[in-house]
Amino acid sequence: MSGKNQSAKRVKTLAENRKARHDFLIEERMEAGISLLGSEVKSIREGKASLRDSFARVRDGEVYLENMHVAPYSHGGAFNHPPRRERKLLLHKGEIRRLQGKVAEKGYTLVPLSLYLNEKGKIKVELGLARGKAKADRRREIMERESRRDLERALKESGRHLSRE
Repeated sequence: MSGKNQSAKRVKTLAENRKARHDFLIEERMEAGISLLGSEVKSIREGKASLRDSFARVRDGEVYLENMHVAPYSHGGAFNHPPRRERKLLLHKGEIRRLQGKVAEKGYTLVPLSLYLNEKGKIKVELGLARGKAKADRRREIMERESRRDLERALKESGRHLSRE
């Protein structure tokens, strides 16, 4: 992902982890492939995947996505998959080693940010190397967002009053 424009490669977002952006400070982002079963691919394309409370873990020189929920495929029958099984992420060995070193540092974790289709029709995961935010930081962020909204609202209202006169 070094230097590549991500927005040009992303075709359709299938699932997003909005809570991760709230709970973590994302320091680095990267794209990873994901090993899926056929029924999982069909279910994800229907939009029945959730990244909420999911995380990635480096184990035995490989990265696994855990706690991601993919609802059973509606026409899968007996060949459906377990909804919360761990799924292997596809990364280069060098990337895995670098991530393993970073995650070993205190406070870092691997969080899936979104699940999307790339221009070739493959399902990809955007991973974020993140640090947890303190409760005070989250509160401060919410207060800043609210004050910005209030300021924009006040400017918009004052602009309306000026145009009426």
